[in-house]
Amino acid sequence: MPVRFGHSRASGAGAALAELASEIGQANMALVILFASPAFERQSLAAAIADQFAGVTVFGCTTAGEIGPEGYSEDTITAASFSADEFAATITLIPDLDRFQMDHGEQVVAGALARHRHHALCSGTIRTELLGILLIDGLSRQEEAVIASLSRFLDTVNLFGGSAGDGLGFRKTWVFCDGVFHTNAAVLALVQTTCPFKVFRFDHFKPTERKMVVTGADPQRRLVTEINAEPAAPEYARLVGLDAAQLSPMIFASYPVLVRVGGEYHVRSIQKVEDDGSLRFYCAIDEGLVLTVADSMDIAQHLDRALGEVKAQLGEPQVILGFDCILRRLEVEQKQKSREVSGILRRHKVIGFCTYGEQYRSMHVNQTFTGVAIGASPPATV
Repeated sequence: MPVRFGHSRASGAGAALAELASEIGQANMALVILFASPAFERQSLAAAIADQFAGVTVFGCTTAGEIGPEGYSEDTITAASFSADEFAATITLIPDLDRFQMDHGEQVVAGALARHRHHALCSGTIRTELLGILLIDGLSRQEEAVIASLSRFLDTVNLFGGSAGDGLGFRKTWVFCDGVFHTNAAVLALVQTTCPFKVFRFDHFKPTERKMVVTGADPQRRLVTEINAEPAAPEYARLVGLDAAQLSPMIFASYPVLVRVGGEYHVRSIQKVEDDGSLRFYCAIDEGLVLTVADSMDIAQHLDRALGEVKAQLGEPQVILGFDCILRRLEVEQKQKSREVSGILRRHKVIGFCTYGEQYRSMHVNQTFTGVAIGASPPATV
């Protein structure tokens, strides 16, 4: 198979990478993508990656939980390798996100496309349209600027991605590129393949009639201080039928809010209540936004149905590379559906990680499942 995937539960970086290499190793690898628990010591992990995958393009990030061949997992490493017979790939580091401006995307994309065209030309394999994967520091608060800027110059590219995680610690997240773990950074992978693929996005929410207006906000810090001209946390709690003292990550996972953009609703999830009663969001938020309280569908049934629709459109996938918001996983755990959802992920051949946010086309979103399904290789021509 041109795509091989696996995971390791070994506690040490060396043992984990050795196990992964035995599961996903191929004679001619174009790319390895890797998702690692933050429990691993990064320098040891980087050294083990270099030892096991010398000469191979490897990129990845730390997670808020992994999705492996058995479904949801913790304190593991999940990875996939892609054969150079069907794939061509290049990666580009985007450093210093705290200084990233909207016009920087043009230079990043120009350099990435130039490198990729040269690489694809040298590889000599005819390939289809470009696929773009963006992994980004999940605590940079720069996802909106980066994805919007890149998408302006990658308008014909199937672009999606995920924000790196740090378990539930929210201290520091890392992306891996060019043999080193980087924070305050992102990595863009450009991939072409002879295999059919489908990039997708979905969530399990539907809008209600309950609306709220953001009347006080600090967009740079993703803080909402007032809703409907009232203190944010108590007013949000009132609108979802709770008391402010009951607010918690589990509650935010169950009662997100939606914003309508371009005729479609997108989730804007709340991270936590600050000491002053303001609400910190996972996405940029601004004064004047009208937010809609969401109702949720059964997350397991919706996931199975949505992934089934992807399969119906593409055919049986070799693998689905999936980025699943950490708030979705918290909801799954709260509703005691972890075993059921893990079974669905396993049956649909999903690997990936739990994120601090998701990227799709030009949007940074929350509480969403996004990814790419890669279909079977075309038959060889004689």
